[in-house]
Amino acid sequence: MQITRCNTVAELNELASDLLLYEIKQNTHALICAATGNSPTGIYQKFVEKQYSVIVENLVFIKLDEWYGLGANDAGSCESYLYKNLLTPLAIPAERYISFDGKTDNPEQEFQRVNQYLAENGPISISILGLGTNGHIAFNEPADALQPHAHLATLSEASLSHKMVTGAGVKIKGGMTLGMADILQSKKIILPVFGKSKRAIMEQLMEGKVSSQLPASFLWLHPDVHCFYCENDS
Repeated sequence: MQITRCNTVAELNELASDLLLYEIKQNTHALICAATGNSPTGIYQKFVEKQYSVIVENLVFIKLDEWYGLGANDAGSCESYLYKNLLTPLAIPAERYISFDGKTDNPEQEFQRVNQYLAENGPISISILGLGTNGHIAFNEPADALQPHAHLATLSEASLSHKMVTGAGVKIKGGMTLGMADILQSKKIILPVFGKSKRAIMEQLMEGKVSSQLPASFLWLHPDVHCFYCENDS
């Protein structure tokens, strides 16, 4: 894992978006896995501003995870976030976006569909991730064992207290997520981390010890992870 320390979040967003642009220029048919939440938002905004310099008409996006119980029209859903910050600004059509349906009555069918897509079209070219305060990656929570492929995860209290869903007014029944093998098979991983709330977990991560109780630590096993880290909140 290559860790680039940044003095400001603006610097982090600039450097990470430049790396994303560079990687896409090398592969204009890339399959990009996109996280949601506060960490990647500035990177997406910068990428949208700069994307005139790359061809986006052949890019395919896959959603990293979703709150089970929230649909595309729910403000706190990952789906609505991605459309607002990435898919709509880039004019990505539905046929080039792979997603979980958070309102489905049959999550296993959703997972089979996504798993089949990755089996036929993977691996992911670039995964843009985020780091949870308890060390989770996507909705792969700390546990005795981690799931390799798309599955429904039981969420920790830390995840359920996320500001995306605390005011949703909908019961969150779990987390629909890609598994650790799906993520680790990505050719390139970009991990932005910033803020005082992430300092403690970053200290643990930087110890370099791999444990299922710290899912993000499995990124040390990947040959091409670039983490952009700013200790400050701005």
